[in-house]
Amino acid sequence: MNAPLRITAETRPAPPVWRRLFHIGAGSILPVVGIFVPWMAIVIGSGLVTLTSLSLDLARFRTPYLNRLFLRWLAPFLKSDEAFKITGATYLLIATFLCFLVLRQEIAVMALLFLALGDPVAGLVGGRTPGPRIFGKSPGGTAAFILVSLAVVAVLTASGVIQYHWALVAGAVLAALVEVAPIPVDDNLTIPLVSGLFMNLLLVWT
Repeated sequence: MNAPLRITAETRPAPPVWRRLFHIGAGSILPVVGIFVPWMAIVIGSGLVTLTSLSLDLARFRTPYLNRLFLRWLAPFLKSDEAFKITGATYLLIATFLCFLVLRQEIAVMALLFLALGDPVAGLVGGRTPGPRIFGKSPGGTAAFILVSLAVVAVLTASGVIQYHWALVAGAVLAALVEVAPIPVDDNLTIPLVSGLFMNLLLVWT
């Protein structure tokens, strides 16, 4: 019987920075597309991509050979525990579909860009910042997340994608706090959904 497949620091051919850059690039595609296409198109498109990614994960769990190929090709972009669990990329796609399905389209774009840009920058900065940790996360990384998310707010409001409202700033801060919180659910799912729902509700109520 073959030994269980595991991705370790020794078997990963590229440093974690490549996974962060992949997160930024891949995670930004659908939110940016969502700025320009109609609501139904982005919901259907993100739903189809999500279904494909989830189907691939389920298929490789049942087929060891397919899983070995998957890990061989994508090892630089995977976490050590993703050999036998749904990948962070699939969780990101699930979050993308749900955000566009239940939120205002411009709020979905905002929340997903908080995740796509803020989360990897927080990892890059936090991993290189000495000092105390909160739930294993660096305050420096959290500050970087907030600054990047505020930059997203500034760019999208200045470009007219969404009208400025203080709820967007609150959502940026909340997204960073969700990233720090020890929630036992993948933060690719929780960050955009929690911050997006929060912003959506504030915009409706105020």
